[in-house]
Amino acid sequence: MVDITQKQNTHRMAIAEAIVQVSSPETMQAIANGEVPKGDVFEMSRAAGLLGVKKTAELLPDCHPLPIEFTAIRYETKNLEIRIEIEVKTFYKTGVEVEAMHGASLVALNMYDMLKPLDKGVEIRHIRLLQKRGGKSDVG
Repeated sequence: MVDITQKQNTHRMAIAEAIVQVSSPETMQAIANGEVPKGDVFEMSRAAGLLGVKKTAELLPDCHPLPIEFTAIRYETKNLEIRIEIEVKTFYKTGVEVEAMHGASLVALNMYDMLKPLDKGVEIRHIRLLQKRGGKSDVG
């Protein structure tokens, strides 16, 4: 890991997104009506995302363990797409952009897992960082 012992704690924030695209309106209808056999897609995926954010340092060898002080997971649906947005905040020596992207990835993977029995055409797209604040550089 990179040596961060000389760095000062600052307010850090990152927003990441992932897109899940389904292949039929019937899949979106099943999600909206709570008819997915594995359960509530949005709430189960939110739980997966929260765990992903918290466990990033355990799974990615160069990530520092850090205190996660806030995580928000938001969804926006349009046509056959579900846009996942995750915002993560901390007050620490290093940023939370990898934690935000990891959380977005796990939300998308959980949605894929829950929807695959209904829709064989589900795709995960565009996992990316939208914004980063704090430290030396800001993005977005």
